[in-house]
Amino acid sequence: MWVFYLISLPLTLGMVILTLKYFAGPEVPRYVFLTVGYTWFCSISIISLVPADIWTTIIGQFNGGISFFWSWSYWSTFLLTWLVVPLIQGYEDAGDFTMKERLKTSIHVNLVFYLIVGSIGLFGFILLIIMDKIRIRDILGLAMACSNTFGLVTGAFLLGFGLSEIPKSIWRNADWTTRQKVLSHKIAKMAVKLDDAHKELSNTIVIAQATSKQMSKRDPLRPLMDVIDNMLVQMFKEDPSFKPQGGRLGENDMDYDTDEKSMATLRRHLRQAREEYYRCKSEYLTCVTQALELEDTIKNYERRNTTGWKFVSSFRSERTGTFGPFLDTIELVWRCILWKQLKKVFAIILGCMSVAILLAEATLLLGGVDLSLFSVLIKSVGNEEVVVQVFAFVPLMYMCVCTYYSLFKVGMLMFYSLTPRRTSSVSLLMICSMVARYAPPISYNFLNLINLGVGKETIFEARMGNIDKAVPFFGQGFNRIYPLIMVIYTILVASNFFNRIISFFGNWKIFRLQTEADDVDGFDPSGLLILQKERMWLEQGRKVGEHVIPLARNFNGVSMDLESGDNDTDRRTVEMKVASDLSKEDIKGSSSKPLKDEVSRYAGSKEAMSSKYAAMREQKKLTSNTKPVENIAAAKVSLLDAGNSQSSNNSGVPSGLASKWASMKAGFQTFKTNIEAKKFLPLRQVEDTKLLSRVSSSESLDEIFQKLKRPAAGHGHSSDDDVDGLDSRVSGPRR
Repeated sequence: MWVFYLISLPLTLGMVILTLKYFAGPEVPRYVFLTVGYTWFCSISIISLVPADIWTTIIGQFNGGISFFWSWSYWSTFLLTWLVVPLIQGYEDAGDFTMKERLKTSIHVNLVFYLIVGSIGLFGFILLIIMDKIRIRDILGLAMACSNTFGLVTGAFLLGFGLSEIPKSIWRNADWTTRQKVLSHKIAKMAVKLDDAHKELSNTIVIAQATSKQMSKRDPLRPLMDVIDNMLVQMFKEDPSFKPQGGRLGENDMDYDTDEKSMATLRRHLRQAREEYYRCKSEYLTCVTQALELEDTIKNYERRNTTGWKFVSSFRSERTGTFGPFLDTIELVWRCILWKQLKKVFAIILGCMSVAILLAEATLLLGGVDLSLFSVLIKSVGNEEVVVQVFAFVPLMYMCVCTYYSLFKVGMLMFYSLTPRRTSSVSLLMICSMVARYAPPISYNFLNLINLGVGKETIFEARMGNIDKAVPFFGQGFNRIYPLIMVIYTILVASNFFNRIISFFGNWKIFRLQTEADDVDGFDPSGLLILQKERMWLEQGRKVGEHVIPLARNFNGVSMDLESGDNDTDRRTVEMKVASDLSKEDIKGSSSKPLKDEVSRYAGSKEAMSSKYAAMREQKKLTSNTKPVENIAAAKVSLLDAGNSQSSNNSGVPSGLASKWASMKAGFQTFKTNIEAKKFLPLRQVEDTKLLSRVSSSESLDEIFQKLKRPAAGHGHSSDDDVDGLDSRVSGPRR
């Protein structure tokens, strides 16, 4: 037994440290790193104790060391999950300027949460006592059983989703074309998210700088403002390539200098915006790098005979030396042939393990019949200690991976983010709390699948207790009923039953958990264009993601509805705005054939033309609803420019399409006023809309504007009418 732990515990510690270093951001404090590491180590120690507990139960030997480690690991995770981690998490999330104030904010937030939960629990206890369902002395057992039951039930559903999704995802990604489609959608989404995060950070910087400008040196809040200014200075020192663009002030953005709490809110907002921007940038770079490497793999496979079975990479130069050609050949065989087949084999193995777990869960109700594959394997090896522990550890670890995969999938949509080298302290603490909360229920669920014989009970089962005995009102056989519900749920997930129901009702799509299977229908055109631009820049010697913001902004904020005559609701919304500079510029760089076909098909379609006018309408809304900064020189961050005069002269002048709209803004507003006053639409609207529908999609945006500015024959000569007709043609029929 100790041989197993001499191997497993150091491996566990090393895995925790490497995982933390891989995901933790550069600004994570050391005490957060140690807290998260200790919590993860205790959680995985619980899982590592299960194989040894099974072995000692089989040989009928009680081990006091295992009992001690159970108590230490379980209560450590319990206290960390419900007390220590929430306090540190609230402390890290607070924007206050002193340790005392941050602690007060954290305690206040957690007290409010626990008061609400405690009030609900107290009401339930009183109700059960009045109904004579439990006695006062059973309250402690009830609390522990409720905590374990929550983890067991929710963990069962998380496990079911992971058992279905992980093998399918690995199998799908083994196909190169499918993987390219998924990555094209990911790149498009992450480029838009990165652009939004860049805008948010730019706006926050402008607000902070404007607040600092209007605050006098004698202001009592000036020392707090200096702290925020130092944050900006430090940020630009760490990343000199970052340049704020498009920062604007809203109506209530100058109210942060009222008191200390408002300044703390501004500091917290700035920190969150910065973390979100670098998180999105890291995810974007990861997606683009994976897509470019996949293109390299496909091209090397297609040209393997031409290159002499040597792998040629876009990210490094050719290997030299004696073993250089040999290593290039090994890399080509591994990446182009072996890795693809190994992924399929691995997916099949995991699929078989999922079926075995579901079979074992489904047959728990059958008393006297042991159909659990893992129970049979453990009994078949007899007294082989190491083999028994390996047979117990592998399926248990797979169940943990499935549960945590689903947990992270759901949590990353709503609560936190898990990004390599950019995960914040708050996200790490929340993740470690979830990991610790589900480690004991997963272990308990696995022990239910192992039939060790009549009258044999592991130390962990004795410590956790039996839910049927602790909480009789749950009903007899609760431990055997809830796994069957999980099996039914997993079968429904694997058969896409819930997706079909949600798609049938249509309006319920907000409740749908997005997976990679949603992105395999086709290539995303904007993702393909961004990827080709990144390929071209990489071949020119630039870095990946160096010019992503100007490029992504061409596709951001535009969502065109592809409506056909028969109201085909199955057609997807494509986010694509082809700017004039992109339409005139030849996209260079080599890529695989599917990418070229998709780009050529989408670039010359009517949808591209419609997206241009959607972009016009979006730009009009932005210019009419936002309030520009009157004194941009005071609002822009002066850390980027040597002189404020140049920033003042250039920042207030929009470029390209925005400049054209700024010149016609007054005409649009006059037209809206006429519409509201007279309550009619010009009769020319229908004619001009038809004219626009016949415009060739190959025309550039400048040519379109020239035609729109030209008065049409027979339409009169009034300037007001021209403006009215222009707005009618651009905006299209209103609904």
